[in-house]
Amino acid sequence: MDTTHRTEQQRSAEQRRRELLEAADRVVLRDGPGASMNAIAAEAGITKPILYRHFGDKGGLYRALAKRHTDALLAALRAALDAPAADRRRRVEATLDTYLAAIEARPQVYRFLMHPAEEAGLPAEQGFDVGRHSAPLLRRMGEELAEVIAERVDLGGGGEALSRVWGHGIVGMMHAAGDWWLGERPCDRAALVSALADLLWGRLAGADDRVDGPGF
Repeated sequence: MDTTHRTEQQRSAEQRRRELLEAADRVVLRDGPGASMNAIAAEAGITKPILYRHFGDKGGLYRALAKRHTDALLAALRAALDAPAADRRRRVEATLDTYLAAIEARPQVYRFLMHPAEEAGLPAEQGFDVGRHSAPLLRRMGEELAEVIAERVDLGGGGEALSRVWGHGIVGMMHAAGDWWLGERPCDRAALVSALADLLWGRLAGADDRVDGPGF
């Protein structure tokens, strides 16, 4: 009975946590970098201390939201890499386009995850301490992409280290170019995808697939 009760409590807590994250998402979609713990608590119909009880502090809530969105983005990027009947160039373009389409579709979420509140002209205390947490988010994406490259592309001797160089380099390029493009819109998304794919294509075009991998 005790075990069953603990399991039910755990499920209830997990469900409540999901509901709170969904409330936080609604506030982020509305307020972007200016999303605050007060606004999120109000949206969820609870007091701020209850929000802290579930996430610890602002950083805990930020990390939970970042994981939620990064998980979804990484799944979409892997789906683009696994697109059937696509050659490698098209998969590279599809992967770049998936990332850019994601930040274009939900710019307030992107700005919340990557830009501090003061950049939006809001007092720093109103928003989240983005600087402490956005770098680990990008590192996670770089490591995930490195794993994908290592399992798919034959990079020869030193391939593991090189795949990490490529993974973090590609993520850095996508982030910097995407951030600039989202703010200034100097060209349409297709033109940016093509230009970035051209930049990446040299070594990627010549590398063989791993014999024991899923191919790229």
